[in-house]
Amino acid sequence: MSRRFELTDEEWELIHPLLPPDTPQRGGRWRDHRQVLNGIIYRTRTGIPWRDLPERYGPWSTVHQRLLRWEADGTWARIEEHLIDTQDDTDLHAQIDSTVVRAHQHAAGARKGGAAPRTHEPPQHLGKSRGGLSTKIHTVCEGTGNPLATILTPGQGADTLQLPVLVGLVRVKRPGPGRPRTRLDSLAGDKAYSSTANRSILRSKGIGCTIPEREDQKANRRNRGSAGGRPPSFDRQAYRRRNRVERLMNRRKQFRALATRYDKLATSYRATVRIADILIRLRARPDKTTPQDPPNTP
Repeated sequence: MSRRFELTDEEWELIHPLLPPDTPQRGGRWRDHRQVLNGIIYRTRTGIPWRDLPERYGPWSTVHQRLLRWEADGTWARIEEHLIDTQDDTDLHAQIDSTVVRAHQHAAGARKGGAAPRTHEPPQHLGKSRGGLSTKIHTVCEGTGNPLATILTPGQGADTLQLPVLVGLVRVKRPGPGRPRTRLDSLAGDKAYSSTANRSILRSKGIGCTIPEREDQKANRRNRGSAGGRPPSFDRQAYRRRNRVERLMNRRKQFRALATRYDKLATSYRATVRIADILIRLRARPDKTTPQDPPNTP
């Protein structure tokens, strides 16, 4: 029987084949993968400091290092990709949005690597705005509300610049052989993504666009007269589905280590977001739903 927040036997059977071998290539043996993975999930869900991790999960340093190791070697990304590919039907009428996450004071001050500053220091995606230090999570999700692609930027990063990046990251396996599908059927977003450049990019890829025009853009188009062109088409019914991505952001923030950033390194925080998305997908699978009552028999 699994404890609170831990993987069930069915979830473990699905994930276990995607993890690295239990025995490393050179000497020794890994601490039990399931024990460590449950420790990572527990910390992601509760947001406690790593040093306060319950002893039943083993040394906290082992759990933390496993989190970083599996982010670096692509294990978390591989599990997430597998869950997307094995989904029965992926709804590619997608939505895009972002959310700002406040960074705790413990997230500041990542080590810069010795006395001499490095010229190519990796970005930690921490930005300073009126709300203080923050990180922004940008996401494209499918029509059912499950994430397809996610990136991090500093909290003051503009949403509109991230649309081409996110659309370019979408990869969905086709049924049968062939390259993965990279084109969405449609994309809905709020006014933050309204720009001529974004509409042109989506049009060139054959992606339907449901993005409301900003008031300043409407005024500029009217001031230009016939040279301003026609107003962009807008499907109100399709725009109503955009609440799916907002509900996804809300589900993510049930994980306390994601709702407030405590990690100094962007690599560690990105892994935390991946783990939350993996658990959201695992627990949204059809075999995880409550079975319906059988029909009444006469």
